[in-house]
Amino acid sequence: MKKFIETIKNIWGIEELRNRILFTLGLLLVYRVGCHIALPGINPNELRSASNQNGLLGLFNMFAGGAFNNASIFALGIMPYISASIAMQLAQIAIPQLQKMSKEESGRKQINLFTRYVTVGVTIFQAIGYITYLRTQNASAIMMDNFWWVMTTVVVLTSGTLFVMWLGEKITDKGIGNGTSLVISAGIIARLPQSIAQEFAKRSGGGGGLLIFLIEIAVLIVIIMAIVMLVQGTRRIPLNYARRIVGASSAEDVSGSRDFIPIKVNSAGVMPIIFAQAMLFIPSTIAGFGSNDTASWVKNLTNPGSLWYNIIYAVLVIVFTYLYTALIFNPNQMADDLKRNNGFIPGIKPGQDTADYIGAIMDRITLPGAIFLALLGILPGIAGKSDISQGFASFYGGTSMLIMVGVLLDTLQQIESQLLMRHYDGLMKTGRITGRQAVSPV
Repeated sequence: MKKFIETIKNIWGIEELRNRILFTLGLLLVYRVGCHIALPGINPNELRSASNQNGLLGLFNMFAGGAFNNASIFALGIMPYISASIAMQLAQIAIPQLQKMSKEESGRKQINLFTRYVTVGVTIFQAIGYITYLRTQNASAIMMDNFWWVMTTVVVLTSGTLFVMWLGEKITDKGIGNGTSLVISAGIIARLPQSIAQEFAKRSGGGGGLLIFLIEIAVLIVIIMAIVMLVQGTRRIPLNYARRIVGASSAEDVSGSRDFIPIKVNSAGVMPIIFAQAMLFIPSTIAGFGSNDTASWVKNLTNPGSLWYNIIYAVLVIVFTYLYTALIFNPNQMADDLKRNNGFIPGIKPGQDTADYIGAIMDRITLPGAIFLALLGILPGIAGKSDISQGFASFYGGTSMLIMVGVLLDTLQQIESQLLMRHYDGLMKTGRITGRQAVSPV
């Protein structure tokens, strides 16, 4: 406890770090306030929560921090920007010209500009879809449904998303942590106290309910520890650099330095779970246009509590983990960079042999990481079947907890770097905090 208090004093004593933290908290507060401001022409008293909390809309509402169900000016949240970022990231892999641009500073600025343009297009499309959703789910909340209200709502929703994107960029530039990820995490964390309170109220009726609640909290802590291990787990490949000659004679050469290549156990981050969930929502959407028997069969197949849902979900997570890792991880490029910088792996020939060796290690460590990620993905469904309330069960792994833990580790890593740079002790007595891989959009 004394160590913790001393660390807090050190953090608060560094003026730059203190200002960055306060700046970040201030912008996050602005975002959370905006999530409760209803759209013009919407009667907040008539709003009711969306009936579908488990499907794609439930996932959307989670990323929007509850603003989606509140018909807020930030109802679309940061999701259009994330979708545009993923699309541009995949385009860089598929289009050589964009890949070449991404290696230059001016090219990266141009790609960021393209991403913003794509974000505007995606937001307008989603805003029109959101208006249709309001008409079907919350029609009584719309006070005046006409053409001008539609145009105004599209403009407000688009402006709201761009404002949230701006908040994220400002947090990244002048605050602490990754702004986009923190915006998402703020909405997720805001749901946690209410979910815990609801579960406590459910279990506090006597009959050993309080003991069950404490066990649930203990299991949640164990799951968080397991997620930390998954996020921070790496496989270090030893690396040597050739000797460099300094001066006129070889007698003044400098011994080659020794380093390592850290390979993440889970390089794909949370993206496989998001892709798998999106794929499972497609059949239920298509079934809406079919017969009642087909819709009923697909509904049972996409029920998080069913056996087939969890099996298909786990398989999709494993498949998408390998697919996304293959897209973002290029052993050939790593081997070329090592060769260019006179680096080599002991016992492995430079060039294609090095690429094959790195690729083989990546394939081996991706399998346990993918299986563990699939297990975390189906844990909320299993928790829901164990008589745990739906809101609290969503934190037993899945997208919510993975994003929250990963973002907190990223932020703590930056705080620790600021402390160590000023010759203070870090946040841990031993070891270093390791954040997620930078390529993850969230």
